Amino acid sequence: MPLGVPKVPFLVPGDDEASWIDLYNRLFQERLLFLGQEVNSEISNQLVGLMVYLSLEDKNKDLYLFINSPGGEVISGMAIFDTMQFVEAEVQTVCVGLAASMGSLILVGGEITKRLAFPHAWVMIHQPATSFYEGQTVECMLEANELLQMRRNITNIYAQRTGKPSWQISKDMERDLFMSAEEAQAYGLVDMVADSL
Repeated sequence: MPLGVPKVPFLVPGDDEASWIDLYNRLFQERLLFLGQEVNSEISNQLVGLMVYLSLEDKNKDLYLFINSPGGEVISGMAIFDTMQFVEAEVQTVCVGLAASMGSLILVGGEITKRLAFPHAWVMIHQPATSFYEGQTVECMLEANELLQMRRNITNIYAQRTGKPSWQISKDMERDLFMSAEEAQAYGLVDMVADSL
């Protein structure tokens, strides 16, 4: 039996009785955001909107972005990453489960010193890929050039935010590189690993 989105009680100031709202809306009010799916334009637009709104509401309170994502669209992920750098509120990132591909780039985009992985989380980096190989040869060549530029941009972001040299990042991105939480911390993708019980 599907659960749907759970509802929780919320007392609106001035009301005598609590209203029932969905769990995620309640958590958003506490500045807790979630990327728990593949990165696409829909979730990207939702997170960008929430980050902008919450930052405008109070730029002095941190935002918390919990990530459990297999990655996804590069452009949509870059929109999230760029917004995290743009908003005045600091964005803390937390890897719960898996931050792979574009998910790991969003993870590393959190405020430096405020990037966290849970003890049993995994992080994976690799080179960007494309699925648009239809069309004429000239179009494929143009797309290959765009893909190489994306790879350079992503490599530079990882290098800047981890402290690793670009050549090392580029080499490591040749294949899927999975890291445990501790390995991701040693690599510089996260700043700390949450204490396990």
